[in-house]
Amino acid sequence: MTSPPHATVPDPGRIIGMMTAFEQTATLSAAIGLGLFSAIAKGAQTVEALSATCAAAPRGVRILADTLVVYGLLTKDSSLYGLTPEAAAFLDEAKPTYIGAAARFLASKEKIALYFDDATGWARRGGPVDRANTTPDSAVWVDFARGMANFMRPVAESLAETLASEGPQTLRVLDVAAGHGLFGIELAKRRPGAHITALDWAAVLEVAVENAQSAGIGDRYETRAGSAFDAELGGPYDLILIPNFLHHFDSPTCVAFLARVAASLSEPYGDRPGGAAAIVEYTPDASRIAPPVPALFALSMLTGTPAGDAYTVQALMEMCRLADLDDVAIAPLAGTQQTLLRARRSGVGPNVRTAHST
Repeated sequence: MTSPPHATVPDPGRIIGMMTAFEQTATLSAAIGLGLFSAIAKGAQTVEALSATCAAAPRGVRILADTLVVYGLLTKDSSLYGLTPEAAAFLDEAKPTYIGAAARFLASKEKIALYFDDATGWARRGGPVDRANTTPDSAVWVDFARGMANFMRPVAESLAETLASEGPQTLRVLDVAAGHGLFGIELAKRRPGAHITALDWAAVLEVAVENAQSAGIGDRYETRAGSAFDAELGGPYDLILIPNFLHHFDSPTCVAFLARVAASLSEPYGDRPGGAAAIVEYTPDASRIAPPVPALFALSMLTGTPAGDAYTVQALMEMCRLADLDDVAIAPLAGTQQTLLRARRSGVGPNVRTAHST
């Protein structure tokens, strides 16, 4: 008589990893806060040297550094620590590609609390309970503007390259919810005839103005303070940038806003097309489970907004149609996880062109 084959026991590693994933966030935040990666880049490679440079206890430095080796951000050769290529590129403060400052927002106590303070509640309610961090004077948005600039720079650069030949030589541009201002700034750097108007809360606009001046386009940069839903938009504009904004709201709210946008775009005249809206979003496919980064972005909207979502391309196209924006062109932004939808005020009815499958 033969014995039955042993049943394969599933590996619980994925589940345990999800239960303890917060430790990775805390470890990275601690290292950024101590300046550990930058210290290693400057030559402090032992526990003793790092302890002195970072003003931290040797025990804390040793365990933190060893943990980062396990996580794949540091290397270790005997007693010497080094940076992996990933850490060297993105976590050394001396590099222009440094994104560690984004932790001030992405790993902030306020954002973490959205997930952990009432984890069952946001799933049951379909949204968060506390929206205090969205008030105009909330420091979290200034932290966002200062911390997320380099994080979003590749997207801003890709958008600017894509729109480099958009519109007339003298380009009037509105940058909605400008934040750090990089989307308008990168476009202005490539278009000497572009004049940028940045719209956001007053405190946040101070950061955008600083960045515009540093980029050498301050003389072509002005601001409008207020809510994108209530402030006078001005115009008419040849181009209105709407990067990473619509996902905060439900579809009817997005349509109402896009209708304001359409009314603020230049009208078509003769052979000249009407002004264009450039919408940048994370767009999952119709299944909503791929690609991974856009699909997972929906969770950020569930925990952080009352009704926002990661919208599919089809959903965004329908919003444009309802807002009287047509002639929609769709393209992935090269080197990023985001998608550009360019919709015009043309009044000739839907005429959708896609640069990739939707």
